Amino acid sequence: MDFIFGLSGLGIMATVLSVVSSKFPNFETTVHFPSDPVALPVRKRHAQDEIEYHSIRELVETHVPSILTDFKPLWWLCNGHLQTLYCVVGDFSKQEKVSYKRTYLQLADGGTIGLDWAPQDQEFNPHLQDDTPIVVVQHGLTGGSFEPYVRAVLSRSLLPKEKGGLGYRAVVINFRGCAGVPITSPRFYSAGHTDDTRNALLYIAHRYPKAPLLALGFSLGSNVITRYLGEEKANARLHAACALACPWDLEDNNDRLLGSFLGKHLYSKGMGGNLLKLLKRHSEAFLASFDKDDVVVQAAAKAITLKSPTLEEFDQVFTSVAGGPPPHFPFPSAREYYQAMSSHHILRHVQIPYLAINAADDPVVQRVPLHGGGNPFVVMGLTTGGGHLGWFQASGGGNVDRWTTQPVLDWLKLMGDDVVHNSTPRGNKIFIDNAGWLREEGREHLGCRELFEEGDIEGNNNEAGTLQGL
Repeated sequence: MDFIFGLSGLGIMATVLSVVSSKFPNFETTVHFPSDPVALPVRKRHAQDEIEYHSIRELVETHVPSILTDFKPLWWLCNGHLQTLYCVVGDFSKQEKVSYKRTYLQLADGGTIGLDWAPQDQEFNPHLQDDTPIVVVQHGLTGGSFEPYVRAVLSRSLLPKEKGGLGYRAVVINFRGCAGVPITSPRFYSAGHTDDTRNALLYIAHRYPKAPLLALGFSLGSNVITRYLGEEKANARLHAACALACPWDLEDNNDRLLGSFLGKHLYSKGMGGNLLKLLKRHSEAFLASFDKDDVVVQAAAKAITLKSPTLEEFDQVFTSVAGGPPPHFPFPSAREYYQAMSSHHILRHVQIPYLAINAADDPVVQRVPLHGGGNPFVVMGLTTGGGHLGWFQASGGGNVDRWTTQPVLDWLKLMGDDVVHNSTPRGNKIFIDNAGWLREEGREHLGCRELFEEGDIEGNNNEAGTLQGL
């Protein structure tokens, strides 16, 4: 509670300082296209059984025109600090409601992740087919399927086409310990460990082998998706991806955060404090359920004693130790963890259509690789304003929505409806072993199996005790 009051005080200070210093800049959008863009197969608009090829630049310009429009913020959210703070303090509980059905997956290392599916049943959209595109979401730092930034896109992706939506399915991959998912092994999640994503996609692709999988990442989740794609290259199970507010160079952006008063005491401590609250929620699992000599258990015991840590201080003690398996983890320091788990240097290896959107006034992510790594598959968008996961604008009638929602929906529609995907399943061959574990050839150390399903997950309620929007 003290942290929330502290956040409010610093937020007021940020508001006063930012409004006084604001010059109301021209909020332009810069879109960087590759110099040698990949050509993608698409269905002809008036002859759906015929295919033609267009460059990714042509397709974005004609099918995603909203990415080329300027973001114009609300006058009272006129800069990155205000946009970012509104993500945390805004009341979105009555907006863009989404209900889910949860599948708990047990992983081969004993851990658990939660997959939240929507829509819950066929009655919501009777037109759903086995090959209906699926939006696969990875949330931010301590978020989950409840996050307003997730619901802003999914609420419109799920609507049937006759009601103005895309008519797609969606599934949110909730990290270990997030959004009510229990901790069942001495391991946490991190910005760069991708095996949990790999396991989730293994299950999703097995459940819906004919469906195009369209990734949508937010902040830390964007980093995980980007790293997964760079590691897998042409073997990725995903067919297209969109990344919002990806943190890219974790070390450099962390240094820039700590280099300013607000960066350190508002944002870095805000994120570090939220992670600490999440860890404390699972302290009994970490401290009482596992071997006390385990380095992760020892790190958890030490981390719980931290007082108002910055993000780096928390990562130094815990995430760099608990955020993944050997041989990468544990790292000697948070800095070495940041260097190894960044995504800017792996972007060049992505081999599926990829759209990234960042804001130039994002106080959390201040360095963006606008060149896209020279990758022919990558399109980079940069708005002048928007903050971190904000992009709030007026939507008429006194309402507020996010500028990014329309470009993301346009991109998903392009990749789900218009681009033609190879019918051959992507990734290594999937099989079920004698013990009932779902596995893939060549990575038999990985595996998952369904524990049970839980229906009627109300997606509009934030987890008690943690801050939304992070």
